[in-house]
Amino acid sequence: MDLTANQAKEILQDASEGTFLVRDSSQRDYLFTISAMTSAGPTNLRIEYKHGKFKLDSVVLVKPKLKQFNSVVHLVEHYVQLSRTSNKVPSGQQSSAAAPPNNTVQLLLTRPVYTATPTLQHLCRIAINRTTLQVQELPLPTRLKDYLTDYTYNV
Repeated sequence: MDLTANQAKEILQDASEGTFLVRDSSQRDYLFTISAMTSAGPTNLRIEYKHGKFKLDSVVLVKPKLKQFNSVVHLVEHYVQLSRTSNKVPSGQQSSAAAPPNNTVQLLLTRPVYTATPTLQHLCRIAINRTTLQVQELPLPTRLKDYLTDYTYNV
């Protein structure tokens, strides 16, 4: 998505926490940036690309601990799944491992912003892929199974 940081902030300004979008980075050293609404307001996280892998850019102390991915889609999908599972923990019962350190903001990626409304066909494909990992076992025509497995992401 070709947006500036200010345009992304404007889009996210009234959104709920966890709403996010992926856009082209305005910084030369990075290809993409995730703009997300946090409890502290809209924020931007650069996506680093090194040695054929993508990971979130972070402070030097945390950087070696961040997971690396083969694609930006896999990176986003990982953090969306992580956000969804950490969101299911009842408030007040979060483990100390899930709680962010003092003076930091927890990153939640729960709801992507779409610049165009996805088709009902695509939304159904996402819903089916979230529900089962065994699409080939479903009682559906082969052509439909092929369509479903052509997009295996949950986002």
